[in-house]
Amino acid sequence: MTPPPAITADNPALRVPPAAPAAAAAYFGASLAFHADVSDVAAALAADGDPGFVLLDSRSAESWDQGHIPGAVHLPTPLIAGRAQGLLDPAVPVITYCWGPGCNGAARAALALAELGYRVKEMLGGFEYWVREGFAFETRQGHGRRAADPLTAPAGSGDCGC
Repeated sequence: MTPPPAITADNPALRVPPAAPAAAAAYFGASLAFHADVSDVAAALAADGDPGFVLLDSRSAESWDQGHIPGAVHLPTPLIAGRAQGLLDPAVPVITYCWGPGCNGAARAALALAELGYRVKEMLGGFEYWVREGFAFETRQGHGRRAADPLTAPAGSGDCGC
């Protein structure tokens, strides 16, 4: 058996050593408590019955009109404090999304909801990855769908195996 590479300043990937297994398990377990990915959200929404959460689009009206996930509730982040209680049941978890991984709008929306007492997760990838993975979306003009990007979703299969 070959020993693992030494953790040294010469190894940029291991310059900071990996966390101990127990710490890593705690961190990654916590991460999953805060995040959901696009394909898991899509699978839950596609299943028959109640998905067990509300999907919330936290972007502007212009962004919503440009494209959004069917069935999502539209509540821009600046309006959450004043309108969440009239739109959302505090007993139902909320999954927020915004544009994509380069935008922290979903995290800001999740924070605002958590501060109001909602159980919340952020959908990683946002609307960008929803579209890039080939899922249907709605615009002001109607329904749309693009072919899945093979860099974000497996070609010819609905399951990435992860």
